[in-house]
Amino acid sequence: MNFKNEVDMTVLKDKARQIRLLVLDMIYRAKTSHIGTAFSCADILAALYFGNVMNIQPESPSWPERDRFILSKGHGCSAFYAALALKGYFPLEILGQFSQDGSNISCHSTLGVLPGIEATGGSGGHGLSIGAGMALAAKLDSRSSQIFVLTGDGECQEGSIWEAAMFAGQHQLNNLTLIVDNNQLQILGKTREIINPEPLLDKFNAFNWQIKQNKYQESRFFS
Repeated sequence: MNFKNEVDMTVLKDKARQIRLLVLDMIYRAKTSHIGTAFSCADILAALYFGNVMNIQPESPSWPERDRFILSKGHGCSAFYAALALKGYFPLEILGQFSQDGSNISCHSTLGVLPGIEATGGSGGHGLSIGAGMALAAKLDSRSSQIFVLTGDGECQEGSIWEAAMFAGQHQLNNLTLIVDNNQLQILGKTREIINPEPLLDKFNAFNWQIKQNKYQESRFFS
């Protein structure tokens, strides 16, 4: 992940820890699920929102030139909500409404419910297609916006991921970045034992994507 300026890694570690603590509190209070996928992406969200990666203005969430983030694996939204609150998009107290009776802050991120949410994350595999459309629109409008999409490795079993990857490669959408949270698990077990999406690097390379892999092999970054 490219940081625009020098970043204090201790700050990012602390933000990721805060995100996980908020997630634990939200899920415990709501007596709901998906804590694993939320914990898994906490470091990624900390880097995006507190590592000078994205050009955003929390006080002006509809700023046209903003970068966009799409949580394609929408069931990890408790971590997303926590990151947005810590960044100042809305008060931390709102997190107490997560998945409560009568609340519209559900266990899948929904467009229009909270500021900072750019797309609804529900059925797996849709986020990259939405992101590709946003990236193409930004180019056509001559905007500098960068689009970031976070998926899970299990989500890469979806055919829609590969249609979007082919589309993005064809149109040379260099303002689109896909982050694969490669935690090697999904709800029914180990990803490789259900439908193995590997070799992910070779597949995206075949669709003309530029590829980066972090040293811990937990996440893959494509653009």
